[in-house]
Amino acid sequence: MPTDAVPPQIHPLSDVQSCAIGPGTRVWQFCVILPGARIGADCNINAQVLIENDVVLGDRVTVKSGVQLWDGLRVADDVFIGPNATFTNDPTPRSKQYPASFQTTRIERGASIGANATILGGITIGEGALIGAGSVVTRDVPAGELWVGNPARSRGPAPSR
Repeated sequence: MPTDAVPPQIHPLSDVQSCAIGPGTRVWQFCVILPGARIGADCNINAQVLIENDVVLGDRVTVKSGVQLWDGLRVADDVFIGPNATFTNDPTPRSKQYPASFQTTRIERGASIGANATILGGITIGEGALIGAGSVVTRDVPAGELWVGNPARSRGPAPSR
């Protein structure tokens, strides 16, 4: 059966308020997806994921458990986001004080974010880049590079499979 004929599969224990979820996408239990979120086709949204309103995911994106995707995040096709990866979108957060707009963070096609990595707001992770587990990314990552550490630094080209 062609992918576009397969409706999204949404676990009954999830709170999915968005109608913009592509065919073949799977949303597992205990997820919250707010109404403005846009999610592409054939994505896999694992358990305990929160996706805010102003988030766009491309096709074939994997989001592992324990991830929160905040307003301003743009994720291209074929991206992997590892368990408990953390994103930010406000450089000066204060309780009950909101910025006029949140930072835009871009994860380009085919990039991978390792488990427990922290990605600061307003940066771009280039196409095919690989962020090592536990790394703290504080600036733009060029396409095709492996970045690890705190703060994350380039360690050369990203390994290919």
